[in-house]
Amino acid sequence: VADIIGDSLQLSQEAAKVDAEIIVFCGVKFMAETAKLLKPEAKVLLSVEDAGCPMADMINAEQLREFKSQYQNPIVICYVNSSVEVKAESDICCTSSNAVKIVKSIPNEQTILFVPDQNLGTYAAQQTGRNIIVWKGFCNIHHINIKVEDVDEIRKKYPGYTLLVHPECIPEVFKQADVVASTKGMADFTGDNDNVIIGTEIGLFEQLKAKYPEKNIVPLSEKAICKNMKKTTLKDVLKTLETERNEISIEKEIAAKAVDSINRMLELS
Repeated sequence: VADIIGDSLQLSQEAAKVDAEIIVFCGVKFMAETAKLLKPEAKVLLSVEDAGCPMADMINAEQLREFKSQYQNPIVICYVNSSVEVKAESDICCTSSNAVKIVKSIPNEQTILFVPDQNLGTYAAQQTGRNIIVWKGFCNIHHINIKVEDVDEIRKKYPGYTLLVHPECIPEVFKQADVVASTKGMADFTGDNDNVIIGTEIGLFEQLKAKYPEKNIVPLSEKAICKNMKKTTLKDVLKTLETERNEISIEKEIAAKAVDSINRMLELS
């Protein structure tokens, strides 16, 4: 029933372009907040009020201010999987699609702080050769539920398959991947190739298997399930459309600062 399906970067870009008075977001809160920032005149509704992101909750604005105070004039890169308050305290946002590109845009002499995902920050550091100071946040699904042992087992079970891994996974996992990519990157690769292993939240595997039933696609881990992303049902969507519940509201001062960090990202994307 969705009009738009995509990863964080796609949804951010589309939210800014849509011509609609009401946007219903079937996802977690930070995604709906981003849509509201980019389309402030629209009424943005979150289908399930308590659909949150544990990683986004691993840092707040006060903690980020304290983190910044330890360094001289740092540049803060903020993964979009974060609260609007944290975005407001950051210099530029990034997604898993463009994190490396964003890091490359920062002058070499600048100290870079990366919040909240330590694994994506570590991946960006490895790809760019930059020294990045990361906040110790993580996605439970990628950090805990996708293990090195899963890679070893799947390689034995499906020899010759291409292993795609999301950079939110731990370094010990993404270093063994054939391709490290965002959700969209994995989807695009699978569209052009067969015999692939999907190393991210199980929903992408399910989506790709439905889209390409003739292809050999397997999940790296069947335990990689985000319960928050799975909270939204068709009944929730209908109820939200009927009642216009769970409207996203952001303080003007915070919104102004947060949207600047997102727009800086979009200018480079």
